[in-house]
Amino acid sequence: MPLFLVQHGKSLPEEQDPQRRLSDEGRAEVHQIAAEARRHGVKVDRIVHSGKRRAEQTAEIFAAALDPANGIAQRDGLKPLDDPIAIADGLDARDNLMLVGHLPFMECLAAYLVAGFTDRPVVRFQNGGMIALDQDPENRTWHIQWVLVPRLGV
Repeated sequence: MPLFLVQHGKSLPEEQDPQRRLSDEGRAEVHQIAAEARRHGVKVDRIVHSGKRRAEQTAEIFAAALDPANGIAQRDGLKPLDDPIAIADGLDARDNLMLVGHLPFMECLAAYLVAGFTDRPVVRFQNGGMIALDQDPENRTWHIQWVLVPRLGV
C-alpha cells in the first residue's frame, strides 16, 4: 500500500488571516483531488497533519472523502522546515498512511525516500496535490507510483 504525501491547499495570505486558513480556491482544489482519489479507489488507514490550520483543513477534506479507519491526527515533525530524515526511517508503506504538510518539507521527504538526498526535489508538489510513494517489500526502497495535481502543466 502506498504512502501518500499531500501539500496543503492554497491558503490566505498571513496579512489577511494570521492562521493562514485555506482560501476558497484552495478548498475547491483539495475537494477536487480528494474526490478524484476516492473515484480511483484510494484507501488510507490514517491521515496525519502538521498541526498548522491549512494542513489540518486539508486533512479534514481528505478524511471526509476517504473515510480513514483510524481518523486524522496531528504529528510533530511535518512543518515546513522540519528535518524529513527524522521521520523517514519510521515510515512503512504497510501503514497505509497519508501525511499532510508543507514545502519545502514534503519535497525534501519525497527526495530522501526515493533518492537518498534532501537538497533537490525529485518531484514538484502543487498546493492540494497528492503523491503516492510505494515501497519494495524486499529491499525497502521507495519509488513514485503516481501523482494527482489540481493543474497539469504548471
